[in-house]
Amino acid sequence: MNTNSVHISKKPLSIKGIFSLTPFTLLDYPHKTACIVWFAGCNMRCLYCYNPDIVLGKGKIDFDSVLSFLRTRKGLLDGVVLSGGECTLHKKIIDFIKEIKTMGFAVKIDTNGSNPKILNSLIHDQLIDYVALDYKSLPHTFTKLTQSGLFSEFEESLSLLIQSNIPFEVRTTFHSSLITENEFVSMIKYLESKHFEGNYYVQHFMNNVPTLSKLDNSNKEIQLKNFSTPKIKVIFRD
Repeated sequence: MNTNSVHISKKPLSIKGIFSLTPFTLLDYPHKTACIVWFAGCNMRCLYCYNPDIVLGKGKIDFDSVLSFLRTRKGLLDGVVLSGGECTLHKKIIDFIKEIKTMGFAVKIDTNGSNPKILNSLIHDQLIDYVALDYKSLPHTFTKLTQSGLFSEFEESLSLLIQSNIPFEVRTTFHSSLITENEFVSMIKYLESKHFEGNYYVQHFMNNVPTLSKLDNSNKEIQLKNFSTPKIKVIFRD
C-alpha cells in the first residue's frame, strides 16, 4: 500500500466533468511531455473561441477514468495540462489535482483567470507548477469580447501570479477586428502598470476555423512591428 497516497472519496471523482483527453503533446507544456485534460464548460463566451463544442458541451469522461489513464503513464509523461473550457470552475478540481500530484506529475493549468479564489488555493497548497493565463483585452472591450463581466477577477488572478513563485505566462489571442494596434499597445502598458515582467505571448486568430461567433478574417500586420519593452518581451506565436 502506498502510504503517500491521498484518500479521497471515489464518489466525487466519478463526476463526468471532462469533455475529452489528448494523450500526448510536446507543445502545450513548456519543456515537458504531457497529456491534456479538456474540461467541459466555461463562464466566458469569447467571440473567437476555437472550442465551442467544449465550452457549450457537457462532460463525457469522469475524473476517475482520467486518473486510471494517468496511472498507465507514470514514467512516460512529465506533466498534465488542465485546459478547457475553464478547469477552475469544477468543484472537485482541487481533489483531482491532489491525486495527480501523488502520481508524481507536474501540473499546468490554462485559465481565463475568472476564479482567483481557487487559483489562490492551488498556489497556496503548491498544487500547480505552471500557469498559462489568458489576457483577453482591456476593460472597455472585455465585456463584448468575452460576453462576461469578469475583468476584475482576471486582474486579481494576474496579481496573485505576479506575487507568487509559480512560473507562468500571459497570453493573448489577437484578432485584428477585435483589438486595434493602439489597444494592443495599451494592453502592454497595463501589464507594465501591474509590474508584470517576462514573456508576453500573442497568438494570431486562425482564420477559417469554427468559432463561437462568425468573424471576419484577421490579418497579421501587427506581427511586423516590435512591441517589446525593457521589461516585457512580446513574442508572436504561429
